[in-house]
Amino acid sequence: MYAVVKTGGKQYRVSPGDIIVVEKLLGDAGTKVKLDQVLMVGEDGKDPELGAPLLTSTAVNCEVVDQSRSDKIIVFKKKRRQGYKRTKGHRQDQTVLRVLDINGKGAVKAAVKKDAAPKADTKAEKKPTAKAKTEEKPKVKAKASAKKDAAPKADTKTEEKPKVKAKAPAKKKAAAVKKKATVTKKKAAPKKKTAAKKKDD
Repeated sequence: MYAVVKTGGKQYRVSPGDIIVVEKLLGDAGTKVKLDQVLMVGEDGKDPELGAPLLTSTAVNCEVVDQSRSDKIIVFKKKRRQGYKRTKGHRQDQTVLRVLDINGKGAVKAAVKKDAAPKADTKAEKKPTAKAKTEEKPKVKAKASAKKDAAPKADTKTEEKPKVKAKAPAKKKAAAVKKKATVTKKKAAPKKKTAAKKKDD
């Protein structure tokens, strides 16, 4: 089933369940609107009913989905050789409608509501699992307290480490002294050789 509706100076071909964007109509999201300027109504396999120009006692019931504004357009004016330029932007107000039925016929089936009910049941089933998780949390806290008890043991280990580090520098110093001694001996040896060469000459 379909109908041709006039609103905001424009005509729209609509069917139940369609979403259309029209010139702004009063009403917040969720309110119902009746479009009574119907030009034509038709059904599949039947001749359409035509109005002259409108069909009386016929209306299209809609629901306001959203109040919004269209994309911006640029309005530019210019008069050549006059130094006149004007630029403006404009966004037209518009209303988004969902068509519910045409003259009380062809209403969209409420299958969506049946699907919503099982979802609520699944949420109810999930809630006990969330409670079970909260019950498990104290166990985790108990483990954390056990870790805190183990922390002082780690402190005793850290106290022992500086003693070991204090011994290591002493060994390094002893090794450094030995290296210096060997270096001085090596430097002294070449001097003796040069002295021996001079005697030979």
